[in-house]
Amino acid sequence: MKPYKDFFYKLKKDKIPFSAFIVLVILYCLILFADFFAVYPSNYSNRNLAYQPPSNLYIIDKNNRLKFPYTYNYIKTFDKDSLEIEYKQDRSKKYKLKFFAKGYEYKFLGLFKCNLHLISKPEDCNLFLLGTDINGHDVYSRLFFGGQISLTIGFLALLISIPIGAIYGGISGYLGGRVDKILMRTAEAVMSVPSFYLLIILASILPSNMTSKQRFALITAILALIGWAGFARVIRGMVLSIKNMEYIKAIETIGASRRRIIIKHILPQTSSYVIIAITLSVPSYILAESGLSFLGLGIQLPDASWGNMLKEAQEFANILYRPWLLTPGFLIFIAVLSFNVLGDKIRDISDPKTIK
Repeated sequence: MKPYKDFFYKLKKDKIPFSAFIVLVILYCLILFADFFAVYPSNYSNRNLAYQPPSNLYIIDKNNRLKFPYTYNYIKTFDKDSLEIEYKQDRSKKYKLKFFAKGYEYKFLGLFKCNLHLISKPEDCNLFLLGTDINGHDVYSRLFFGGQISLTIGFLALLISIPIGAIYGGISGYLGGRVDKILMRTAEAVMSVPSFYLLIILASILPSNMTSKQRFALITAILALIGWAGFARVIRGMVLSIKNMEYIKAIETIGASRRRIIIKHILPQTSSYVIIAITLSVPSYILAESGLSFLGLGIQLPDASWGNMLKEAQEFANILYRPWLLTPGFLIFIAVLSFNVLGDKIRDISDPKTIK
């Protein structure tokens, strides 16, 4: 436990990386309990309320008295002169917010049924804390469900690419000679392919009748099969230096098999780099999935990801008049920045030259 205590002690000393770590913990807690924080289920849609502005919350009434948080409904109107749909607040009735109240039913952590929510909408009130999109989806609720895909796809891809890259690089570096040349030329061939363009091509040829879960699984597999080569190359370089150490030579002399030496004695020595690689690789996977979904080649509606939610923000009119649609882009920026800052700090901590 002492190495972990030392790690967190060094992490706490630097406020910026520690803040990034806290931000990531909060983000993953939010998506883990998405149904609890969401006001509407993931499949909620009301096209009659397309592009409704965010519901304004009030805690002070017109008499400057402190009140329990409340809101007003919006009334949808049509302006005959400008030929535009407008939303105006109906201040004839207040709607008090409900905290830790009953809402739609869901399975808590997929285990048992529950209907408790942090915020539940009052009856006869259209509560949209971050407005709606063109399909009448609640942006606030979909941020949690979209994050479940955008923030987990990187770790799922790494579960495939890290073992492949580690074993591939370990074998290449330890055996050396002709085997090393063949394996490394193959890895370099994979690395030479423009990954994002290959990703677009592969995603575009996927059958259109696939479900979002199937598409999500295939995108994860594609990302993993593209990302292993660079990791394998670094592991191979580390193994080349580790295999010449005295304790490895001693293990060889007592007759240990090559497989045992690689898996039990050499690859564990690369664990510090693996941790660094994970924190620095996840942002690229998040951006890749978001980019594909933004282009319409990733997760498809009605399922949410931060990428396909951000798609509507490509229209200049939406940026000007419906800025709440930019929220997924802000969260992508925060998540990627936090991973990069934390990854840089972990790399500094793991570097023996920086340890005092």
